[in-house]
Amino acid sequence: MKNPSFILIISIIVFLPIFVNAEQILGDSVSFYIEPSYDSLKREQIQATLREISQKAYWYVDNDWWNGLEENEQLEMNNAITALSQEFTTNIYPVLTQNFGSEWKPGIDKDSRITILIHPMNEQAGGYFNSADEFPKSQILTSNEREMIYFNALYLNTSLAKSFLAHEFQHLISFNQKEKTYGVSEEVWLNEARSEYVPTLLGYNDSFEGSDLQRRIENFLDKPYDSLTEWKSLPYDYGVTSLFIHYLTDHYGVKILIDSLKSSETGINSLNSTLLKTGFKENFSQIFTDWTIAILVNDCSLSAKYCYLNDNLKSLKLNPLINYLPSIGKSVLSVSNTTHDWAGNWHKFIGGNHGDLKVEFITSPLTKFKIPYLVQNNQGDLSITFLEPDNKGEAIIYVPDFGSKNVSLTIIPSAQNKISNFSESETPLSFFWSASTIEEEDQQNQEQELINKLLAQIEDLQKEIARLQAQLNAVLGTGAACERFDQNLYYGMMNNSQVECLQEFLKSQEADIYPEGLVTGNFLSLTKQAVIRFQERYATEILIPIGLEKGTGFVGPMTRAKINQ
Repeated sequence: MKNPSFILIISIIVFLPIFVNAEQILGDSVSFYIEPSYDSLKREQIQATLREISQKAYWYVDNDWWNGLEENEQLEMNNAITALSQEFTTNIYPVLTQNFGSEWKPGIDKDSRITILIHPMNEQAGGYFNSADEFPKSQILTSNEREMIYFNALYLNTSLAKSFLAHEFQHLISFNQKEKTYGVSEEVWLNEARSEYVPTLLGYNDSFEGSDLQRRIENFLDKPYDSLTEWKSLPYDYGVTSLFIHYLTDHYGVKILIDSLKSSETGINSLNSTLLKTGFKENFSQIFTDWTIAILVNDCSLSAKYCYLNDNLKSLKLNPLINYLPSIGKSVLSVSNTTHDWAGNWHKFIGGNHGDLKVEFITSPLTKFKIPYLVQNNQGDLSITFLEPDNKGEAIIYVPDFGSKNVSLTIIPSAQNKISNFSESETPLSFFWSASTIEEEDQQNQEQELINKLLAQIEDLQKEIARLQAQLNAVLGTGAACERFDQNLYYGMMNNSQVECLQEFLKSQEADIYPEGLVTGNFLSLTKQAVIRFQERYATEILIPIGLEKGTGFVGPMTRAKINQ
């Protein structure tokens, strides 16, 4: 993890002192500033004792934590520090410096060894790096004036210790290679991406069970639609970054990470320049789009670029959001969505009445989307097509013989607009899709009917947008009104007033429908399970008329009709 704070130098230092550490002796106790947001006790300063001096590092341990251990635990932790110290000297340090370059050496403290401070942190953190330590106290009062990284004591004697230490050491290297050399700060997501890859580079993920890579897959699957570039230091940020960077290095080599680090450019721009110089025809946009397909199908037989080459990732496949089209009569599904730049969205359509399927995609004409879509036939074969909205922000996908010859359609829209200076909270981007089935009829009449329906749907969409805008204005002004449910609600909707109304309604039902009773506005797993219980409670009115036996968790026309009743 990287310290999210930024450093602002507001004065010109004319005379800078030269910092030379006195000889450091085992058993010496030193006061260190630490980051309270990471520390398990929210402390700002601790006393720590030097317990190991290796060829490359000083190893300090928090006194309060150490003194709270039993004698046998202290012996165990001493052995763990010695083993980790040897691993750092013989593997982590030489491999990472040979690939990515050196940390600032001898650095601000004029000492060739770095400092590793071990103290207990919150469980989510493996450690951190604070760039403030690379500046004199005359500029940043809380600087420890050392090349140093911080390690979570809770993981000291675990299988993840080596991965966490290597992760943070890469941040120390990155500071020297980017900030010190070129005077620029790397985009947080790419800095973290390099650190996410180093355990694999060092071989720590070769044994998959209990590895850092296994943990990142779990993080990703918890929220696969998270933005790659919008960084909030949450587990799923690391999940999506880790899985993308492993795909990138699988197909374009670790040299892409190395050469982009040793560049005056940052983020996406540095990757694009490096790809071009290395002779690849693909740019970041194409690679990201290919990755959104690979994480879904992971099939090298479809194309070499639509799979992982890493043995531990060859069986990974994402489950898309399922949209079921009833097999009786004509049907229409309409959904409004929000997303962020460089975030994947996976929507799969199945069912239908053995006719034709039309999916209309609409977004702002100012928003750039790429929309690969996959059609699977009844033999299991997949075809991939790429689509982009026109200058009106509209795109139409037409699949004939849907439900018979062609059995599924999956669309993967991703917004690809901003390419630099990402913040922790970017403005959400909206898109809308409408899926409708069309019964087979005379081809000549069908084409004209499609045109008429499209025009009518555009008009309806404009009315719907106006209605939603009015509803949003009402929510912002007076709070959510919960009189009727007039729009479909589904898993993944966030901060939505209609979802709040739905949760209030479910909460008002019998206790076993929604025992948790949370009203958050976020349509996640608890809300989905509550909807399923409600649908199955009233199956004769909601599910059976459209040929279903089990609840779906999707609040569509039949479910809304029952709720409104």
